[in-house]
Amino acid sequence: MSRFPFAARPLLLGAMLSALGACASQPPSAAPAATSSIAVPAIQRPQGETPSWWFRSGAAQAALASAQANAGGQRAKNVIVFLGDGMSIPTIAAAHVLAGERAGVDGESYRLSFEKFPFSALSRTYETDQQTPDSAGTMTAIMSGVKTRAGFIGVSQLPKRQDCAGSRGQQLVSALELAASAGMATGAVTTTRITHATPAATYGHLPERNWEVDADLSEAAKTAGCKDFAAQLIDFPVAGGLTVAMGGGRTEFMPAGADDPEYATSVGQRLDGRDLIGEWTSSHPDGKYVWNAAQLKALDLTKTPRLLGLFEPSHMNYEHERAHDKAGEPSLAEMTTSAIEVLKRNPNGFFLMVEGGRIDHALHAGNAYRALDETIAFADAVQAALEHTDPAETLIVVTADHSHTMTFAGYAHRGNPILGKVIGKTDSYGGGSMTVMARDATGQAYTTLGFANGPGYTGASDWQAEGSKRFPHNPGEYSPIRKGRPDLGDVDTTDPDYMQEATVPLKQETHGGEDVAIFATGPGAAAFHGELEQNVIFHVMVQHTPRLRAELCRLGSCNADGVPVEQSNWQHWLKLASDAAAAPR
Repeated sequence: MSRFPFAARPLLLGAMLSALGACASQPPSAAPAATSSIAVPAIQRPQGETPSWWFRSGAAQAALASAQANAGGQRAKNVIVFLGDGMSIPTIAAAHVLAGERAGVDGESYRLSFEKFPFSALSRTYETDQQTPDSAGTMTAIMSGVKTRAGFIGVSQLPKRQDCAGSRGQQLVSALELAASAGMATGAVTTTRITHATPAATYGHLPERNWEVDADLSEAAKTAGCKDFAAQLIDFPVAGGLTVAMGGGRTEFMPAGADDPEYATSVGQRLDGRDLIGEWTSSHPDGKYVWNAAQLKALDLTKTPRLLGLFEPSHMNYEHERAHDKAGEPSLAEMTTSAIEVLKRNPNGFFLMVEGGRIDHALHAGNAYRALDETIAFADAVQAALEHTDPAETLIVVTADHSHTMTFAGYAHRGNPILGKVIGKTDSYGGGSMTVMARDATGQAYTTLGFANGPGYTGASDWQAEGSKRFPHNPGEYSPIRKGRPDLGDVDTTDPDYMQEATVPLKQETHGGEDVAIFATGPGAAAFHGELEQNVIFHVMVQHTPRLRAELCRLGSCNADGVPVEQSNWQHWLKLASDAAAAPR
């Protein structure tokens, strides 16, 4: 079995390598060279937005942002990217109010861990083909420095979706791959399946985000030699694979029919007969594989060089249900802490991606309680990272891939429960003020949080009757609404299973197309300011991490002006990366 998805996978490294100027001759410890001379050609949209243009444009924007902040000499040893999937600005705002309420303090002024970071920016999230993006193309932009299409993981915009053969030569090297070939430790941690779009973009390359297990591959893709994300994770061709990988999706690594260790109703999904967990443990006899919280907690992390954790057959539980898990699941903060303790054993530093993936799922479900609860758990993971790393050598970037349609409105008075009905204040005739229940134009109460679309639409469906909906909701065809909005007078809208109302009926709430926030701290963080294209995040990280930057230049050719001069390919990258792993550092 081949150790990489295709027999040959040329990468778009020419632009990626040479865009960083005359850094090829610099040792990893040298300060980054100035990149203000990067040439970005004029384009005529959309024909001129080539993958090379996106990379060169992102590098130029990162260099300019760094120069404006006088951050050019700041160098990071470690990089941690925290990705709150779907974590829109209203989601952050509502989550910090709820966190404050839970702590018994003023929620409006309360700050989550990452909201205390000294630098922030906005990120434009559109993809090359969609105004409102998905997680695949957006995370690919963050990880590779190149914007691409919806549904594409680690592949440029040029091929058609699901065109396995056409995607050859269009794979985009990721920051995690660069780190691995540079001798750094690498990790991916998530609350979703480890093969889901966001984590897959750190290590995988396919023109279809849904090819998570071989059973999902089309016959054409199998014939053309495409390999599913679970297999790509285990067969990662550099440095023996990822140092740490933790999340859900256990049955995608198990042969078809094999019994899951936790649930009698779950079995392996692989049709190729491979036992990927067994292969991993055989390849890493000194590594540790765990599938529940007790096993993870029992590890001596100071003596654990590699770690694979698969805690659920599919996605991990929501934080709200985690305590009731049959075998016990670690929290995102516990997984983050464990990952860092393993990764920081590497003297060359590490690259880690941590995803709060179920924020997105709760928002799609129209359930604000779980979305905010997941966001608070995500902030706890960021705090754990702060407590287990050296701020002088670790760049931490917190962002989202896209937004959602959750709204935060209604003139609620300060201190009003964020999940409650809107209660405002009005002037009274006695010279003071009084609190009153807000009413819509028909006289009905309404909540502070709502959704522009989704399953919380109050008309009848074949799943629930007309009126307020409860989580989970799996609507079929909706019947026309007959009575207008429901009376919320006796409805507990703070109940975890209450689903906020949606204006437009959809089976799932959709993503939003507006900017999302970036928060950063550590070396190079000052470059995050203003409004940036999403692919610039990669370039800021690389330009301020000497090992990543030197690896780009070492793997290709950078001329004195920082202009791309040639392309490289997968075999060339793999050979140099393997040589780098074998060489002393």
